[in-house]
Amino acid sequence: MANSTLTIESLWQAAEFHPNRRQEAAIKYVDGPLYLPAGPGSGKTKVLLWRALNLIVFHGIEPQGIFLSTFTEKAARQLKEGIRTLLGYASAKNGREYDITRMYVGTVHSLCQRLTLDRRFAAQAQRPAAPHLLDELGQYFFMYQKDHWDAITKTQSDANSFVNQCCEGSGSRSRHRAVGSCAAFFNRLSEERIDPVEGRRRSRNSDLKALLRMYEGYTALLAAETPPATDFSLLQRAGLAALQKSGGGRPPFRHVIIDEYQDTNTIQEQLFFELAKQHKNICVVGDDDQALYRFRGATVENFVQFPKRCRKILGKNPKEIVLNVNYRSRRSIVDFCKTFIEDDSCDWRRSSRSGEYCRVMNKDLEAKSDDSRPAVVASTPDDPDSVCDEIADLVKELIDKRKVQDPNQIAFLYPSLGSAQVSRMVSALSERGLRVYAPRAGNFLECEEPRAVFGLLVRIFGRPGRDERYGGQYEEFHKWLDGTSKLAGELLKDDPLLAKFIEDRKDGIKRVAGDYRALQRVAERAGWDNETIYDPAAMKSVLLSATGLSAQARKSLEDGHFEAYVQQRRKQNWRPFRVSYVINRASSLDWTVLDLFYQLCSFRHLRAMFDAAQLQGTAKDEGPICNLGLISQYIGRFVDDYSWSPILTGRYLNDEVFVRTFFGNYMYTLFRLGQSEYENPEDPFPKGRIPFITIHQAKGLEFPVVVLGNPRKKETNQPLEKLIDPLLEGDREPLGRRAVFDVRRMFYVALSRAKNLLVIAHYKGQGQYVNEPFDVLLDDDFPRIPDLDTKSIPAATEELSDVPESYSYTGDYQLYDKCPRQYMIFRKYGFVPSRSQTMFFGSLVHQTIEDLHYFLMAERGGA
Repeated sequence: MANSTLTIESLWQAAEFHPNRRQEAAIKYVDGPLYLPAGPGSGKTKVLLWRALNLIVFHGIEPQGIFLSTFTEKAARQLKEGIRTLLGYASAKNGREYDITRMYVGTVHSLCQRLTLDRRFAAQAQRPAAPHLLDELGQYFFMYQKDHWDAITKTQSDANSFVNQCCEGSGSRSRHRAVGSCAAFFNRLSEERIDPVEGRRRSRNSDLKALLRMYEGYTALLAAETPPATDFSLLQRAGLAALQKSGGGRPPFRHVIIDEYQDTNTIQEQLFFELAKQHKNICVVGDDDQALYRFRGATVENFVQFPKRCRKILGKNPKEIVLNVNYRSRRSIVDFCKTFIEDDSCDWRRSSRSGEYCRVMNKDLEAKSDDSRPAVVASTPDDPDSVCDEIADLVKELIDKRKVQDPNQIAFLYPSLGSAQVSRMVSALSERGLRVYAPRAGNFLECEEPRAVFGLLVRIFGRPGRDERYGGQYEEFHKWLDGTSKLAGELLKDDPLLAKFIEDRKDGIKRVAGDYRALQRVAERAGWDNETIYDPAAMKSVLLSATGLSAQARKSLEDGHFEAYVQQRRKQNWRPFRVSYVINRASSLDWTVLDLFYQLCSFRHLRAMFDAAQLQGTAKDEGPICNLGLISQYIGRFVDDYSWSPILTGRYLNDEVFVRTFFGNYMYTLFRLGQSEYENPEDPFPKGRIPFITIHQAKGLEFPVVVLGNPRKKETNQPLEKLIDPLLEGDREPLGRRAVFDVRRMFYVALSRAKNLLVIAHYKGQGQYVNEPFDVLLDDDFPRIPDLDTKSIPAATEELSDVPESYSYTGDYQLYDKCPRQYMIFRKYGFVPSRSQTMFFGSLVHQTIEDLHYFLMAERGGA
């Protein structure tokens, strides 16, 4: 137990934290279930941090006895660093050290993965084998494989159009769309814990029964993989199963704390209550008015009905404390948000005769700010072009008058970035010299940076052939390839050194492909196949007789150290090398695709993007380097998951195998998916640019100035919701009103992101309308942009995060001390390190890590 002279109040004073009455009550309540409805900007992150500290320091709870789950990796990382930092205050006072390395802090997916591998949950305490985890993109690639898709859909004729019609209401025959639709449906089944056999028995819908059979085929395919594969949704089922199988061996989680509880799904709720059964200490924090993820299976009823479910499952009433003081926004913004969500045009009752509501009704939001000056304005009601011009002028004025420190403090939020209003607004801002960052407004691959990088790769490797029979996205992709190659050609004209480098790399590819063909011809004439064991004494001279063999290939085949090692392994009959390995080794390049990317970044055009990120003031522009970081992640993923080997071999480069795999398969898939999302854990949006983001992306963020660029969203239920609804259990929101509720919540999230100024675009004219209650609230008396005195708007500051940051000596200080630019690239902008950092390249550049590793082992053994 901690030193009795230490108090939590003294730690609050040291950390300059001043909790309000309700926050203090939530932090100090430690016995039994706790229900914390928390409005936007109410400091819930600080409450979670200090509550964890209170449990550890003042109530003797070991860190490994706390299970703390939140919604994103970013939030989990911040909480862990915050807890470590706050415990440092306690250590400075009482001299105790607190080790949180075994504390369960993370997203529910990462914690479920940890549960499945935790010995305490396994039979005989034996660690189970880790499954191969498929993320969203990996799941798509797995299902899209033709043999997998055929196995999943074998019971359904014309499967593509069938799936698209059921899940999207579309008659498209696209396998790409069908795979995406099917994945969403399968994930919902997993998250709702629906048994396909039982579902078919209960349903009279023949289409639903067919989809349930496809789901069975999908899960069977995953189980048949070596090692077995799982997706994020099924991983949660595995975590719950591990808990339930452990029985009396359940680990002693004394406290279960769940953040963003309104975004949990059915199986997550079951998991959390299972964790809390023993000690009944479960604390849930959330805001049902900010529930956005029904399309991902989130079940807002989990939060709204938590008190009732807590009584039913744990047999205890939770303590309810509403965190209702908003520390984020000026008073008029808070008042407007409250008016919007509580407007009478939305009936939140479960039914007309029911006394139950579909939201928590007693939030009573209050603003900490006493600044009552106008902070919410709408544009003059007008046609879209005029509205965009008026808002763009206001934004430029805010930047020129230094009401923001950087343009990235002004966020434009939209229900979707695919609307015409987005392109109009981007054009209006661009005409005024303002740069935007809107990766989701189109296909990321259409941006200048990926076009330049992949165009140069096309110039080096070549491009897949075009089949004139196909149109649609296939034709669009090949037009994109044409455009990237044309851009690369212009770059080569402007930079002779880059042109020379490209020619050198093409010569290297031609060389190793030629070496491979020459060696393969010799091996085939000798009657050797891929499984033939390599015997240098009998085979080396035959391989060296190959016509046209390069000096590099000869040097590899004649390497005496490698030959001695090969002979040693043959004598020991231990994993002897095969002829195919020796041929690949002799016909390989000394660089990977990721190495090539970094080499290209050293030339003038791409290097300027790194320089722009290090400038100061208005010239600073982080947009290009953020895009380059994302490109490195995509290339790194290809090298790790979708190529035969990190090193490029002649076998891979011969007959366009690499070109078809990288461009024709991987890049074509990214193009169709529109992959685009950039997110840095510490700094979400690049400096120097105005972010255009979806409201869903804005969840959990805040900005000094927010522009709601389109207060219009159609309120229609998705076909998937109608399809799966008969299989859902429990008290759910009425199907016919879910879309209305979801749209209202979405706009509420957008409005509540603003700190100093909220601007609403008010379009008017033919075909223009706004959703309820905007149509009523934006009346003739509503404040408009021409009436706004920008002098009344507080200047934005760079505020410290709610969560203290910590840095490591080796991971931060030493890396920065070695090279500040390298630190910037890898730590700040998320670039993927090249594999060349972990490979040995010398005169024998073809030598692999495996060669070196086993050679050293053999040398030590001989000594």
